[in-house]
Amino acid sequence: MLYLAQVHKNEFLDQYQLRLLARQEADNIWTMIPEEAFILLGKRNTMSDNSLVLVELSPTGDIEKIEDANVWVLHLVQTYLTTGITPEFLQQEAERAEQWRQSLTLQNQDLARRTLELEARREQIQALEESLKRDRNGSQKENNSD
Repeated sequence: MLYLAQVHKNEFLDQYQLRLLARQEADNIWTMIPEEAFILLGKRNTMSDNSLVLVELSPTGDIEKIEDANVWVLHLVQTYLTTGITPEFLQQEAERAEQWRQSLTLQNQDLARRTLELEARREQIQALEESLKRDRNGSQKENNSD
């Protein structure tokens, strides 16, 4: 699983460790890690203190891959922040989509109501046509019997 982490020097153990900040749940969906979670890197791993890294962890928690997060962060800035996509913008878009969905639901209900009304009118017209045919047939029989 992919994590965003910050490198820290553990002075007590005299080695670097990773503080896990966020976990990737799916493409472009990340979850913040609220509690402090650290992974020791060992004495032979030296990295810049406070730098951000992407770390791939195995299901058992072993480090499979570490890479600098600069390119990833710059990609996020270029993709989302330069186009004005902010949390407020996303909230407004979500509200707009919900209003659109509600409007479509109302239109669908109105269309269903009109369809039922048309069907009822069609049945009334058919009943009237049948009644007229019976009346004509009855009048013709009376005229023929005279």
